Amino acid sequence: MPGVVLDVPVDPDRETARRWLQEELSRPEYSTEPSLLERLVAWLTSLFEDVRVPDVPGWQLALVTVLVVAAVVLVGWWVAGPVRLARRGARESAVVLEDDTRTAAELRAAADAAAARGDWSTAVLERFRAVVRALEERVVLTEQPGRTAREAADAAAARLPGVAADLHRAAALFDDVRYGELPARAQDDAFLRTLDARAAAERPAGTAVDGDAPAHHLAGAP
Repeated sequence: MPGVVLDVPVDPDRETARRWLQEELSRPEYSTEPSLLERLVAWLTSLFEDVRVPDVPGWQLALVTVLVVAAVVLVGWWVAGPVRLARRGARESAVVLEDDTRTAAELRAAADAAAARGDWSTAVLERFRAVVRALEERVVLTEQPGRTAREAADAAAARLPGVAADLHRAAALFDDVRYGELPARAQDDAFLRTLDARAAAERPAGTAVDGDAPAHHLAGAP
């Protein structure tokens, strides 16, 4: 056909490819400011200027590098997904007792048995449940089905200000082990043992919080 060049090279050299790219990007429909991708390609191309690979222009090496980096980022994002979900789960407080009807003494015994066999995660979960159940038995907390670890800590902390910080720390530990699937340690169980004893010795304040009436009122005292 007249006016059509039939011998356009299909494998341009480096300078030709660069000129074509510049001409394409200089067209009016393109922004006068280079995009982030364009700047990245230009930077990578400059890195490969002195790389000698037979029959492979530098811009092609740069493009391959961009694709490889994108693939690595995608794989990294996909692998990190379970970790993000675990951390998200750790922030969502777990129900402490659900339908568990065991007494505080029974929960402590279960925690002791788990600790004896080195199952620190189970020991921590059972020990925190024992703390909450003991507070319910003392009427420091009212029994509330579906109460989360954070809710239990908030309500108990208002009644037992002397151990408030440790109650919140214990609730966070419970959530981390229960939903965050983080391994517990012997020192975590020891911390909860100490908290259990301190909470038992703490005299509750009389202010009602989270629907919990003062202990003396619930016990029928005048």
